[in-house]
This record gives sequence, structure tokens and C-alpha cells, in this order.
Amino acid sequence: MNEVIIYSPARTATQQGSGKVGRWKINFLSTQKWENPLMGWTSTGDPYANVGEAGISFDSEEAAKAFAEKHGWEYEVKKRHTPLLKPKSYADNFKWKGPAN
Repeated sequence: MNEVIIYSPARTATQQGSGKVGRWKINFLSTQKWENPLMGWTSTGDPYANVGEAGISFDSEEAAKAFAEKHGWEYEVKKRHTPLLKPKSYADNFKWKGPAN
């Protein structure tokens, strides 16, 4: 039985636009990992371990859930975290904030 996480990835720090925002992805949980004694790299016997960013993407959360259910996968949905942004102006960067301690 495959366990998957369904989530909507956040923008990267260098993204300005909203091109990939709103898409949903499926990420496979891999539990079969071990440290390779020769090189110290992490190895795995899980064929889905390297799917990662090249994974399956969907237009909606419902479509991702339907796909996971169709394949008999157990899934967990991680809700999108929307940060609370305080509106401020450019001039706020130069305001007097009081004496430094």
C-alpha cells in the first residue's frame, strides 16, 4: 500500500508571479531508506523515492484525491498555509523606530 501526501507547493523565494501557485502535487512517502556505508549517501529501495518535483501535478485538490483513491493509495492532505502580510509602504523602511538598545 502506497502512502502519499497531497499538497499545494508554495512559491520559491525567487518567484514573483503566480505561475505555478494553485497547483496540487502528490508526493510519495518513502520509509525504506538507509545510509550507504561506502559513500555515506542515503540509499533507498523504494521506486517512488525520486519522483519528488517531477511528480504528478493536478489543477485541484479534488482531482488529486480522486487520482489517489482510484489507485488505492492512502493519502493525507496538507492544507495550504497563507501567510498574513501586513501592508506597508516603502517609506516604512526608513521610519524612526526609537533609540537602539
